[in-house]
Amino acid sequence: MSSATPVHADVLDRVTAFLAAHDPASTGRGEFLRARFDAGLAWVNYPEGLGGLGAPGTAQAVVDGAFAAAGAPTNEPDRIGIGLGMAAPTILAFGTDEQKQRYLRPLWTGEEVWCQLFSEPGAGSDLAALGTRAVREGDTWIVNGQKVWTSMAHEARWGILVTRTDPDVPKHKGMTYFICDMHAPGVEVRPLRQITGEAEFNEVFLVDVQLPDALRLGDVGDGWRVATTTLMSERVAIGGQSLPREGGIIGVLTALWRERPELRTSGLHSAVLQAWVEAEVARIAGERLRQQLAAGAPGPEGSAAKLAFASLNQSVSGLALELLGEEALTYEDWTLRRPISADFTGRSPGYSYLRAKGNSIEGGTSEILRTIVAERVLGMPPEIRVDKDVAWRDLPR
Repeated sequence: MSSATPVHADVLDRVTAFLAAHDPASTGRGEFLRARFDAGLAWVNYPEGLGGLGAPGTAQAVVDGAFAAAGAPTNEPDRIGIGLGMAAPTILAFGTDEQKQRYLRPLWTGEEVWCQLFSEPGAGSDLAALGTRAVREGDTWIVNGQKVWTSMAHEARWGILVTRTDPDVPKHKGMTYFICDMHAPGVEVRPLRQITGEAEFNEVFLVDVQLPDALRLGDVGDGWRVATTTLMSERVAIGGQSLPREGGIIGVLTALWRERPELRTSGLHSAVLQAWVEAEVARIAGERLRQQLAAGAPGPEGSAAKLAFASLNQSVSGLALELLGEEALTYEDWTLRRPISADFTGRSPGYSYLRAKGNSIEGGTSEILRTIVAERVLGMPPEIRVDKDVAWRDLPR
């Protein structure tokens, strides 16, 4: 019996007592979620008073499983994934006590949606090359610039924003991180229509946006360090999802293989088997990563998980098209919609194939992530610096 078992049992007792006092069938969704947060049963590894119990992260699965078995309402993690996976860890690590108290509760309950204002037209993977400026005037910062590929900006109440505050120092040292009020005057959100026909992403224009200094996260000029915490958490959130065997897009491919024997060819048989093995290896590695993270902070291993996620989605969705042949040439409705997330398992194979193309760009390009894995996971020597402003080793980790 592991030493964590008594802790898990105590947490489970808390869940049982909570459910006895808050019947999911008769308690309103919002009331239930707010009460769950206040009871420390939101993210149990967070400190008491901030939705947690200070318990080991391994207890989270016990809590989530017990609530799911009781039919409790969820906080719709697909809709608030940026808040949960990126904003919350950053606020916890760098926020003031006032910021933690103000933002974490409505973030977790889903009452306030968050977006990520990092990428720019001229600064994607090289985040430190950003040009969005924030100029201080007393206790207010005036922000001007443009952000791009911003998921959920059309529904977001808040955004995590990285700006340039000092152009006269090396680029990694002149950045400052803010919480951006998406309802502030001067914030304009425009849809970006993708190859899928939908506008899941947005571009955001910031024109003389006034942000009080109370919305700053971390010290002035320390935005790179704050952003690194966000990026590491983001890659874990994207690539470290908990899936059952044949969960995710591999399940779509194997279902086609089993249910449509007339589509099978001997040449594709070995390719489908290979894809299944790779998906299972990635799933098990992701589970090990989550267990490691339960005992500490995210590290460069999250880059490997995100890299595997992108590669698998692209190769498996391509195999599904090969299997379907001419049938794969049809496509669903091209009407412009603004969904809250990508759906790789509930849509047509054509949609999954097209949408998966973005997986090797979003959340850090696969090229950058391979460099991170090589240097920081495998311990290989860094690439030779040619120009310090564009060197691979200077790019976001």
